[in-house]
Amino acid sequence: MVENRHLSGLVYVIDDDAAVRRGIERLLRVSGYACRVFENAKEYLAAQLEPVHSSCMVLDIRMPEVSGTELQELLRGTAQEVPIIFVTGHGDIPTCVKALKAGAISFLTKPFDEKTLLSAVSEALHVSESASELIARRTEAKKRYASISPREREVFDGVVRGLLNKQIAVEMGIAEKTVKVHRGRVMEKMGADSVACLVRLSQLLADSPSASEGA
Repeated sequence: MVENRHLSGLVYVIDDDAAVRRGIERLLRVSGYACRVFENAKEYLAAQLEPVHSSCMVLDIRMPEVSGTELQELLRGTAQEVPIIFVTGHGDIPTCVKALKAGAISFLTKPFDEKTLLSAVSEALHVSESASELIARRTEAKKRYASISPREREVFDGVVRGLLNKQIAVEMGIAEKTVKVHRGRVMEKMGADSVACLVRLSQLLADSPSASEGA
């Protein structure tokens, strides 16, 4: 059962050891975190997950059918991918290295210190929140980019490449004063108050898989 008071930051706990699962859940709830617990990876994959601003996962390495590292691989690149804190009673260096290289936040060996787990959860939720904010900024940038005309996009491209208005005018074969008009509209529509801001927006768009499909 989810505690609604903290849906902005949710911790998923997946561990086939009932005692460990209950212990982690109790610690998280007492510390003010909302959480959902699952007995295994398949149960998690089959669950209906509510959208949240930030989330992370406390995940056991060794579980029947689908292991923790296998679940990590399954989630990679999907909408369900979240920062992972691995916990295990059978840790070994190669597994730890593999998990961390694949993006895990921490790798804790049972029994672990409560403060260490809470610190890892805090870090993981911070990472998740930062990623959510980046996605929101990129979505907004794409929406704004979709609102500018093809001509304005040419001016946009010239500005972020560091060209002067007269150089853009020569490239486009139009008057410099027309470039100035287009440039003003680009700045307004993109919500940019400086060239530096416009460049940052262009970088957000460049990092998006569908950056050129905003029209």
